Amino acid sequence: MRNKTISNGWLALIIVLAIIIADQILKIWVKTNFYLGETLPFTSWFELHFIENPGMAFGIELGSKLFLTIFRLAASAFLIYILYKIRNNRNYSKGFVVCLSLITAGAIGNVLDCMFYGLIFSESTPFTMAVLFPDGGGYDTFLHGKVVDMFHFPLIQGTWPEWVPFVGGGDFEFFRPVFNLADSAISVGVIVFILFYSKYLSAPKNETSQEQAEPADKK
Repeated sequence: MRNKTISNGWLALIIVLAIIIADQILKIWVKTNFYLGETLPFTSWFELHFIENPGMAFGIELGSKLFLTIFRLAASAFLIYILYKIRNNRNYSKGFVVCLSLITAGAIGNVLDCMFYGLIFSESTPFTMAVLFPDGGGYDTFLHGKVVDMFHFPLIQGTWPEWVPFVGGGDFEFFRPVFNLADSAISVGVIVFILFYSKYLSAPKNETSQEQAEPADKK
């Protein structure tokens, strides 16, 4: 009997769909059940803390909202194209496909927020929870939605020594950024990719040698 293994294409599809669905379910639940800024503690070092951000992963802001959304769309489309191109290419390992799928799923998960959340949700405030498909329409226009974040890990908390420039005497916290499942998928994919699969940044040797040999054969 042949040893049947899942193809790279199916593996990528399963990972991408699973993460996008889980990410969106969690975001919709938080968005419709939490007040903006509300916290639900689980342990001393982990809590759900609902915030929204117009920027990139972990709340980083860079440029205008529309520019960021278009950039996310372009990046997501490029990643989907790469996954499609390598779906049947055995030169790429399963680990590489998993990493690229995690990054792709995370990018798509956040771009969905930017594209549609402004249309389908009412505004979240510290005093009102958002409503899905409100009668009066959403809080913003297409491509101007805010990304929903909720994971917070205040692992270490304290106070900066007075002698530290600029922040002396202020509160210290690690890890301060609040993020979501899509951000986590991107981070894990990128870190594992850099550590173990950076060699795939160049074309596989088999493909490169074939491309170099083709012109010689035609002469």
